[in-house]
Amino acid sequence: MSKNRKITYMGLGIALYVVLSYTIKIPLINRIRTDPGYLAFGLFLCLFGTPGTLVGVLGCIISNLLYSGTFPLGWALGQTFIGLFCGYVFSRTEKTWLKLVWGALAVIIGIGGIKTVVESLLFKLPFGVKLVRGLVAAVADAVPFLAGILLSTRIRLKEE
Repeated sequence: MSKNRKITYMGLGIALYVVLSYTIKIPLINRIRTDPGYLAFGLFLCLFGTPGTLVGVLGCIISNLLYSGTFPLGWALGQTFIGLFCGYVFSRTEKTWLKLVWGALAVIIGIGGIKTVVESLLFKLPFGVKLVRGLVAAVADAVPFLAGILLSTRIRLKEE
């Protein structure tokens, strides 16, 4: 695949992430909602490997800047971990069930762990409280992420 085509796909993925992030958000607890943008993130990681990290990280940053005007450092670092880890693992396995297991684990670590630690340190919030909220957010975001992985099994890109 040409470099220009890959850059175009990444741009489309980022736009898709942002648009999906503004669609249906199911509220869970205390301002935690599912983020359908993770569907695009999981899909592009499966289709492109590590470069798909850009979709999740830049999509998250842009949607947060547009929505609340804040830079989401914790989320961006968590998404970076998810993207790099899953991009590496997904490019080395063809088995969908393994991608689902590794993807769920990566989201739990990236959002439930890394994001939680960063936000606890930045905002000086009690780690125990942030951990519970972070794990709920991780589970809420893992669902569309895993749906994106499943969707990727139905999509084949032209190799020109």
